[in-house]
Amino acid sequence: MNPSLENLQLYPFQKLTRLFEDLTLNDASLTPIGLHIGEPRHNTPEFIRQELVNNLEGLAHYPTVLGTSQLRISIANWLTQRYRLVAINPDTEIIPVNGSREALFSFAQAVIDVDAREVTQPVEVCQNPFYQIYEGAALLAGAKPYFLNQLPENGFSVDTAQLPDSVWERTQLTYICSPNNPTGKVLTLDEWQHLFDLSDRYGFVIAADECYSEIYFDEDHPPLGALEAAEKLGRSGFPRLVVFSSLSKRSNVPGMRSGFVAGDAAILKKFLLYRTYHGSAMNPAVQAASTVTWGDEQHVIENRRLYREKFAGAMRILGDTLPVSMPDAGFYLWLKAPVSGIEFSRRLYREGSVTVLPGSYLAREAHGINPGEHFVRIALVAPVVECMEAMERIRDIARKF
Repeated sequence: MNPSLENLQLYPFQKLTRLFEDLTLNDASLTPIGLHIGEPRHNTPEFIRQELVNNLEGLAHYPTVLGTSQLRISIANWLTQRYRLVAINPDTEIIPVNGSREALFSFAQAVIDVDAREVTQPVEVCQNPFYQIYEGAALLAGAKPYFLNQLPENGFSVDTAQLPDSVWERTQLTYICSPNNPTGKVLTLDEWQHLFDLSDRYGFVIAADECYSEIYFDEDHPPLGALEAAEKLGRSGFPRLVVFSSLSKRSNVPGMRSGFVAGDAAILKKFLLYRTYHGSAMNPAVQAASTVTWGDEQHVIENRRLYREKFAGAMRILGDTLPVSMPDAGFYLWLKAPVSGIEFSRRLYREGSVTVLPGSYLAREAHGINPGEHFVRIALVAPVVECMEAMERIRDIARKF
């Protein structure tokens, strides 16, 4: 077996199950409320369901890895409208994928060149805390992960000065999540400029995870995207930049496993070759449903309205008790706990039947600290009434400290 498998840590939710094994609920009559998993729980729009049903005959045919031209054109139209791009080529700069997760993982396997540095191990850089797929992708691709701590004192910004030049010189791939999971931070144009400058200097590829891009709070000010930033900065052809996006959060279809990668055509040509052998073509019925879903914005606007309502309620209920602040975007509260995130999670579960995720489970010790140690991640994915009930239980328990 691949010895690197031994380096993979338990997934956060496996750790969470173990954390609660010895606990007995104080009040068994309380309805459990799970806010630990970032799984959208708003209703899937009916038109998406119907489009899937209408295209079930597609199951009788093998799909192509590149997908239908109709799907790629629909994605291209969405990208140009959403990010005000002059153009993006649906034939060379877009590949449909089975959700962003599998693509984020497999991308490292295609990009990392373990033979390029004969003496030193190649490096993958990502933010800390982070989506654990980035770390697993690095380890199984033969790279060493290095972390950039996101800290409240600098607004959870990407501080690249934490790593010396000797690390950046070995870096082949950098994962950037904006809007960020779990902090909700959106990178500014200046931050993208700095990352692009580093990429130019050291030659690494940027993988921009944007699966939370459509959960934001001001309809007139959507979050800046990486392709948009590149175009604003005159980076024609998106050199060494690939963006990952998904319908899961945007359209409440996590089980459909539908997303795309877009960006540097030369990189995507190689990634397409990899995927041909990887065997990851999208289900034809899912392709058809995805084509119409990328073309509709009304259901996404309604989705954002529900999240705005939940965040407004959370700020109102928690504001006088805990140091809570609105994220730039996304559906997570990255909440500083009155005790360690692990202890607070245990108390919420035992006393309030509310499940949240300790921040330390999403982070690693780096530069002398675990930046998630005193935080919990709360996913406001449940229905509005359920979320508000959870906020009241969290507030009441926090007041005991």
